[in-house]
Amino acid sequence: MTADIIATVLAGIAILVGCVGIVVPILPGSILIGLAALVWAFFIGGATGWVTFGIIAVLVAIGMSASWVLTGKKLKERDIPNRSLLLGGLLAVVGFFVVPVVGLLLGFVGGLYLAEYLRLREARTAWDSSWTAIKAAGVGIVVEFSCAALATGAFAVANGIHYLNV
Repeated sequence: MTADIIATVLAGIAILVGCVGIVVPILPGSILIGLAALVWAFFIGGATGWVTFGIIAVLVAIGMSASWVLTGKKLKERDIPNRSLLLGGLLAVVGFFVVPVVGLLLGFVGGLYLAEYLRLREARTAWDSSWTAIKAAGVGIVVEFSCAALATGAFAVANGIHYLNV
């Protein structure tokens, strides 16, 4: 096997892990996709490698930025502090290991609700605030994942072009 084939396989695996990492915050996400594309472009070289890296980098940047902006805007509108999301994230990690598969979601929702309840001191208001944060995070994840899926498609098309022309 040549170096470009090994780089392609490893980059492909890293890109798939990055896609999963957008949804499962324990794994790295968009940044891993961008780094994998950079390493791949270095080994592939030429116009195909570097143009593809540029496309992937732009898609990753758009996805991350849109996710942060859309989520942050909604959280600011409702005055939901970042520490509530942080506690939700920490309990999501704990939940992931305590209750496999669903623990991640349960931990996030539970941690977010707990933080909002401690802040607001009323169950219904805390739930409404938590639900708003959950929806905002969900929109951010969908947008970022969509851009990552497009980046993955660009990677696949570029490999088709590269290996058909070799």
